Amino acid sequence: MTGPSPILYFAPLTCARVSLTALEETGQPFETKLIAFMAGEHRSEEYLAINPSGKVPALQTESGILTQNGAILLYLAQKCPEAGLLPLSGDAYADAKVVSALFRMSGDLHPLVTRFVLPGMMLSDPVSSPAVRSKAEEIIQLQLAPIAAQLGEQDWFLGERWSILDAYLAWIWFRITGAGFDPTIFPNIVGHFERANARPSAKAALQHEARAEEQLSARGLAFAPPQSKK
Repeated sequence: MTGPSPILYFAPLTCARVSLTALEETGQPFETKLIAFMAGEHRSEEYLAINPSGKVPALQTESGILTQNGAILLYLAQKCPEAGLLPLSGDAYADAKVVSALFRMSGDLHPLVTRFVLPGMMLSDPVSSPAVRSKAEEIIQLQLAPIAAQLGEQDWFLGERWSILDAYLAWIWFRITGAGFDPTIFPNIVGHFERANARPSAKAALQHEARAEEQLSARGLAFAPPQSKK
């Protein structure tokens, strides 16, 4: 990447880990800005000017701001093709298939994570939260079953080579198993999670998150959702 270093707005444990891993994978310099959710910084006027949705991640690029993991990952894959984040070839159909797989993570699986981990966020009636969580768990199993079967025949989500979709799947698995999803249902995904987290980029992203958590703890703003830190 040329020009000024990109700036990633992020918070630890969130899906911003996927974009953080992608930036680490590029090997190019970047900066981060920590958003403290417990302090309401995601709802501040300053941050809403960056991302009107009040969510992370957001990426400040030399051309402007990008939001949504899918858009950020696609941008980085095209900007740094040598990093191999996504197997884009220039063929319209083949690239659309890759983007479809990316949307499968961000549009199909990712929303289910919130419904399973934090079902109360979806309702004004907390009594209904267990039903939301149970239904989310059922659909997650349906969504993950073909992925688990696929990972029984290949190491990575798209085949023989790692892609950033593997980091996305690893984050999803981290979130749901940390919140009580039974990992023994899909041993192939357990193996995939271990392989994905063994990559230097994943380790660097986790170290970056650990430093951010220390900063939040020092401010009394640590966010500890009901999950283990793997």
